[in-house]
Amino acid sequence: MPWRVARQLLAFGKWGLGPAGEVQAAAARSPDRVAVVDEDRRVTYEELLAQVEAVAQTLQKLQAERVGVLCRNHRGAVEGMVAALVSGANAVLLNTHLKAPQLLEVVREQRLDVLCHDAEFIDWASSISGIELPWDRVARVHAPHLPAPGPPPAERPVPERPVSPGRPRRTARVVLLTAGTTGVPKGAALSRPPSPAPLLALLSRIPLRVGDRILIAVPLFGTWGHSALQAAFALRATVVLRRRFDPAETLRVMEAEGCTVLIAAPVMLERLLERPEQPPASLRLVVVGGSALRARLATRFMDAYGDVLYNVYGSTEVSCVSVATPSDLRRNPDTVGRPPRGTRVAVLGPAGELVPTGAVGRIFVSNSMLFSGYTSRESPTLGPERYQGMIATGDLGHLSDDELLFVDGREDDMIVSGGENVFPGPVETLIGELPQVQEVAVIGVPDATYGQSLAAFIVLREGESLGPEQVRTYVRAHLMRSSVPRDVTFLPGLPRNPAGKVIPRELPDR
Repeated sequence: MPWRVARQLLAFGKWGLGPAGEVQAAAARSPDRVAVVDEDRRVTYEELLAQVEAVAQTLQKLQAERVGVLCRNHRGAVEGMVAALVSGANAVLLNTHLKAPQLLEVVREQRLDVLCHDAEFIDWASSISGIELPWDRVARVHAPHLPAPGPPPAERPVPERPVSPGRPRRTARVVLLTAGTTGVPKGAALSRPPSPAPLLALLSRIPLRVGDRILIAVPLFGTWGHSALQAAFALRATVVLRRRFDPAETLRVMEAEGCTVLIAAPVMLERLLERPEQPPASLRLVVVGGSALRARLATRFMDAYGDVLYNVYGSTEVSCVSVATPSDLRRNPDTVGRPPRGTRVAVLGPAGELVPTGAVGRIFVSNSMLFSGYTSRESPTLGPERYQGMIATGDLGHLSDDELLFVDGREDDMIVSGGENVFPGPVETLIGELPQVQEVAVIGVPDATYGQSLAAFIVLREGESLGPEQVRTYVRAHLMRSSVPRDVTFLPGLPRNPAGKVIPRELPDR
């Protein structure tokens, strides 16, 4: 209806783009469409907005300026985040997999006023009052239901300010935590989209549709999950959530809910392929991101599910860098594809020069969604290197003759073994092609003779066997001597963060 279109546009004009504006606009245009489905219930966009506004009033009465959201994937995580933004507070999305000391450090560093958390975290949350924090009040609440507004748990009463949930605060931002694979994660404040251009650019590479039914299996607190949620709300899609990923339950829910899109991490594809069920008939797109997609896994998955797979390469700091379509992956299964419209990707040498096609260099990116900077209690943390308006991704890669981008590894993963530069990425890819191997991680380790060497950590498929010397012989036949792993260790599983990235510090000591 034209009047609903007008209301949608007015909502965007008032609230701007981002989660708060998208929910407001979707409720104005399609109030009766189901917004979120979780284990407990389904809510329409109109019902979601009503709950968001009720929570926002509570947060305003508590004078919250920074709201931490510690929730698994359910509607409470959505309500807490959007309500914080509507109330004018920053929404800091906390990783539910962090250990208690890391979480406490994040609470201090981000100066949280309010913590909106699931009941399962009550023991950890209760410990906050026992530490020194740089604020004079802390309210602890359970998502999705907040208590009725009352005096904050502080030594002195805090005067209320007028509550006006309809008054937008465009300075409110979403703060995501970096992966934290090497230590305490940093908070990265996301830029507000200046226009619909970033979404339209993404749609130029991934054919999402208005009204899709999207199961988001990756955590909403991560860059990949949050980006998927924003895209879903912008398209007035129905978002299907489960608190934890289980391959059998994921397949059952997609079939029951008629899901057309699955948002996942590469490691989840392995789990799905282990199931005997047929792919859901409604499934049109499977979009993965958050960690590297191995070439052999991409091919195996498309052979089983059809050419529905899209691989997104990006990070918290640079948003979406490139997308590999099914046709890209069929021709070059190890590519991360091409950048969407409006994104510039350059592979640069040590002096900032463009390297020749096929040569490995540092990947730099420029687009309209570069992050606003890291957040810190003391002072801004230095961000990634910038060069001529572009940001370094921290990855090394190369471009092919037909301008496909390939990631060869992290800059800090490269080792020097016997005077030769060695990248773990190609070794991981090669070992991963062995039919006995389910997953593999390769890292650099100190070596008394060569300075550094590679160590491979391998998870075998059930019922398969493989020996260390067989692995070394296979690598030796395809790569240079310095790429042959000195150590080969077999494990029952690799330590990963919620995005599916391997955590090197949790690998066993060599």
